[in-house]
Amino acid sequence: MAVAAQLDLPMLIDGRAVTDAKRGWIEVRSPATGELVGRVPDGDVSDVDAAVGAARTAVRDGRWGSRPPSERAAVLGRLADLIDRDADDLARLETLQTGSTYKLRRDSDLAFASDNIRFFAGAARHLEGKAAAEYTGSHTSMIRREPVGVCAAVTPWNYPFWMAIWKIGPALAAGNAVVLKPASATPLTTIRLAELALEAGLPPGVLNVVTGRGDVVGAAMAAHPDVDLISLTGDAETGRRIQALAAATLKRVHLELGGKAPFIVHDDADLEAAARGATAGALINGGQDCTAATRVYAHRSVFAAFVRRTAELFESVRIGDPFDPATDLGTLISRAQVDRVDGFVTRAREAGATIVSGGARAAIAGLPNGAFYRPTLIIGATQDSEIVQREVFGPVLVVLPFDADDEAIALANDTPFGLAASVWTRDVRRALEAARRLDFGHVQVNDHLMVASEMPHGGFKQSGFGKDMSAYSFEEYTRVKHVMFELSGAAEKPWHYTIFGDKPVS
Repeated sequence: MAVAAQLDLPMLIDGRAVTDAKRGWIEVRSPATGELVGRVPDGDVSDVDAAVGAARTAVRDGRWGSRPPSERAAVLGRLADLIDRDADDLARLETLQTGSTYKLRRDSDLAFASDNIRFFAGAARHLEGKAAAEYTGSHTSMIRREPVGVCAAVTPWNYPFWMAIWKIGPALAAGNAVVLKPASATPLTTIRLAELALEAGLPPGVLNVVTGRGDVVGAAMAAHPDVDLISLTGDAETGRRIQALAAATLKRVHLELGGKAPFIVHDDADLEAAARGATAGALINGGQDCTAATRVYAHRSVFAAFVRRTAELFESVRIGDPFDPATDLGTLISRAQVDRVDGFVTRAREAGATIVSGGARAAIAGLPNGAFYRPTLIIGATQDSEIVQREVFGPVLVVLPFDADDEAIALANDTPFGLAASVWTRDVRRALEAARRLDFGHVQVNDHLMVASEMPHGGFKQSGFGKDMSAYSFEEYTRVKHVMFELSGAAEKPWHYTIFGDKPVS
C-alpha cells in the first residue's frame, strides 16, 4: 500500500487560497488503511457568501461569460492538457481518498474526465438555436443563448474528480461562474482541479470551491438568493432537501440521484457475455455507482446456468491493496458503508434469500483497518424485498427468474428509480421493444455501464431530472432569450386600436 501523503488543502474563493477554518478542519482518511491523507477547512455560511459574491462579481464584470466561445474553449483545452499531465498524481490522490483501485482511477476516470472537458469545450462553439427569421411578417426574431449566471454544484464521493468535471464542464463552457462543494469524504482532487483551472487561465472568481458539511455548505448554496442554479449528484433524499431549499428562490434545479438498475437476461442471450457484463456492472467501484447492475432478471430456462457462471466470476475477483495492479476490487468508501452493506445482506438472508457467493467482510493481510467487502451474489429474494427495491451501494447483486418478456419489463420497471437499465438478447426486435418500454434514462443492449461524452446521462422518476454530458447538458446551464426587431418603422401599428382608437376600416 502506498504511503498516504498528509497535506492541508485550502478552499479556493475568488482565485485565492482560503485556509481560515472557523469551524475547524475536516480530516480525509484512507478507507484502506485508516491513515490521514489530508485535511480541508470545515467551511460555513460566510464562506458560501464569499464564494457566491465572487462568482456574481465575475458574472457582472463579464470576465468569463463575455469572452467568445473560442477563447473559453481554449482555456478548457489547456485544462484538459493539465489533467493529462498530472493524471498519475491525480489518480493516486483519488485512490488514497476513495480506496478504489488505482487502475480504475488512472485508466478510466482520468482519461474520460479529460475527454469530457474537450467535448464540452468544442460543444459550446455550436450550440443549437433558431436562426433569425420573420414569424409575424413585420418582425425579425432571433434566439440568444446566454449563461444562466451563478451555478452551484454539489458532487458525490464515489467519483469525486469525474463528477466535478460533469458539473463544471458545461457550466464553464457556457460562460457561467461556479461555486462547487465536493463531498466531505473526498474533497482533495476537486481542489486540485480548481488549482489546475487557474493555471489554465480561468479568471479568478469563475470557479470557487467551498469545503464543508452538506447540511451547512450545501444547504446554504441551495438556499442562496444569488445562486441561479443548483446541481446535485447524490441520493434521492438529499435531492428532495436541495429541491425544497431551492424552491424559496425558484432557482433552477438539476438532480442526478440514485438508481436500482435492472439487467434483463433473455433465453437467447450470450450467457458468457451476460455473466461477465453483470460481474463488471455490479462490482465497478465496489458497486458504489448509481448505474451499477443491481437486479438481474434471468429467464427461467437459463437462470441456473447464469447464476453458476456469475458466481464463478464473482469468486475470481481479487480483493486487496488498491495500488496493487493485480487488485480488481479495493475498499468501499468507509467502514460505516461496509456496515450498511452488510446490514442489507444480513436482512436479506434473514428474510429467506440465499447467499450464493460472498456475503461478508473481507480480511486483507496487512490492511486490518480496510473497508473491504466481498462480492456478493444473492438468489431467492422476492420482488418486494428490501434487497431488490432499495439502493445498497455496495458489491451486491441479486438474481431473480422470469418466464415471459412482458413479465421481465414489468419487474424491471417496478422501482421508484429510473436511471439505467440493460437488456441482453440476440433478437433485434426484442431489444428494440425493451428499449422502448424500459422506464429509464439510459438503456443499453448487450452491455452495461458504458457512457460517451457525446451522449446524455440522466434519469427519470426519483433518479432526478436534467442531463449530464452531451450537448443536452447545455440546456441546464444556458437560458434562451427571444430578441425581436420591428421592421416597418411605422409609429402606428395595426394592433394599437385594441388599447386606443377605433378598429381600422378595411
